[in-house]
Amino acid sequence: MPEMLTAEGLTAGYGDSIVLEDISIQLAEGGSLALLGRNGVGKTTLLLTLMGLTRLQRGSIVWRGAEITRMPTFRRAHAGLGWVPQERFMFPSLTVEEHLTVVARPGAWDLKRAYGVFPRLEERKRNLGNQLSGGEQQMVAIARALMTNPKLLLLDEPMEGLAPIIVQELMKVLGELVRAGDFAVIVVEQHARLALELTSHAIVLDRGRIVHRAASAELLADPATLDRLVAVA
Repeated sequence: MPEMLTAEGLTAGYGDSIVLEDISIQLAEGGSLALLGRNGVGKTTLLLTLMGLTRLQRGSIVWRGAEITRMPTFRRAHAGLGWVPQERFMFPSLTVEEHLTVVARPGAWDLKRAYGVFPRLEERKRNLGNQLSGGEQQMVAIARALMTNPKLLLLDEPMEGLAPIIVQELMKVLGELVRAGDFAVIVVEQHARLALELTSHAIVLDRGRIVHRAASAELLADPATLDRLVAVA
């Protein structure tokens, strides 16, 4: 299967600060990748670099055969990169439905399909962004990214701060979306086992560098190695 995304030698950070050093990843159409590692090792920075939101010192990003290394963020979004930020970015003056429709682009994902995946959002469609629970806000953030009809979905800590029952619900939805293979997925998740359950491959970062690559199932089956690499309980 041809590579959808090829990033080579990415060295990036913020201002004069270097966070990532010589990072290279590849992702096929419909592929899935977990980005693992302890706090502060560069996982979120890698997602932000793919979206064009950091200062790239060296390296290249090729997206579906086209060089996008210097492409503005909004053009990357139009090209098919969907981003679910850790902060969720809810707008208090917009309703749930407005959050979804304001970013909508032509494609298979529309309001009906988004509400089909997240029925609770249809129930809350007239609620404002600041009238939602944390779990509902995360559903909006994911549905909003889907409404852009992405070819690659970047998920940054999608389970952070959510109640266990909501985590279970979101894992079911995301698992179904990933298995459908309509788009590729890169997941950053502090709870490493959750990310591994969603993906086929994984990389582990430490101090801004890739220190381990493996199949997700291989890491799940080797808890000693996983614990050593990411210090999970």
